[in-house]
Amino acid sequence: MFDGQFRSSVDRWTTPIGRAISSVGVTADLLTLSGLVFGLATAVAIASGHTMLGFVGVLATGVPDLLDGPVAKASGLVSKRGAFFDSFVDRVNDLLLFGGIGLLMHRNGHDFLALVSFASYGLASLISYQRAKAESLGFDAKGGIMERAERVIAVALGLLLSALLGPILVLIFLLTFVTVVQRFLKVWGQGSTEMPERAVTSRTAYLQLRRQEQKRRIQGRRSTGTTRRTSIGPVTGRPIRSVRRHDHQTRQRAAIRMRSWWENQR
Repeated sequence: MFDGQFRSSVDRWTTPIGRAISSVGVTADLLTLSGLVFGLATAVAIASGHTMLGFVGVLATGVPDLLDGPVAKASGLVSKRGAFFDSFVDRVNDLLLFGGIGLLMHRNGHDFLALVSFASYGLASLISYQRAKAESLGFDAKGGIMERAERVIAVALGLLLSALLGPILVLIFLLTFVTVVQRFLKVWGQGSTEMPERAVTSRTAYLQLRRQEQKRRIQGRRSTGTTRRTSIGPVTGRPIRSVRRHDHQTRQRAAIRMRSWWENQR
């Protein structure tokens, strides 16, 4: 939701800041690494019960994550390696943040909320995976009611109002689950529109080959005109049709080939 509605507005004021930071020699990788250090310190503060320090740490962790992209663009060093490093650090910071909250809840005797915290991280990882996999397939998986920016803001609010941390944590879990479903349905819909025609099954292919073989056999009979001959029965005097020997052998060989092919398809 943040990327779709507020990203352009945020980029307008982070771009000049990125140019200023890049002009003093600070690189995007250095900012990303500093965000990882802040994330680790924040997790330690939260796990030890210092929720106000955790709130400040969440804000401090978000600043490098917000500015490393503009700095990379301003310095002309945008690369796939930097994008991978930034995405990887984001996942690690998510683990540290929800892990710290989970340890805090466990220390306070709220094992259910500790489980909710770790489950929220699991759902957040699913959201990231959905986007990465969808984009690798050429689909768009952005959007949802609880993306990473919303999760960080909600966690920061819960740390600021520590009495509401538990209910906010449950709300994060529920809305993150809804986001997983939203992205799944979005990608599923895009994939459904690009579905190819119904694939030919083995049974269908077998029947098609049977019909083609029968058609060729009939055409061969019509072209030669000697596929069957008529003889007179010795007793009844009625005409009896008999198949020539080579036609019978041809059909036997064709039947063997068909049977072998069908067994391989099964």
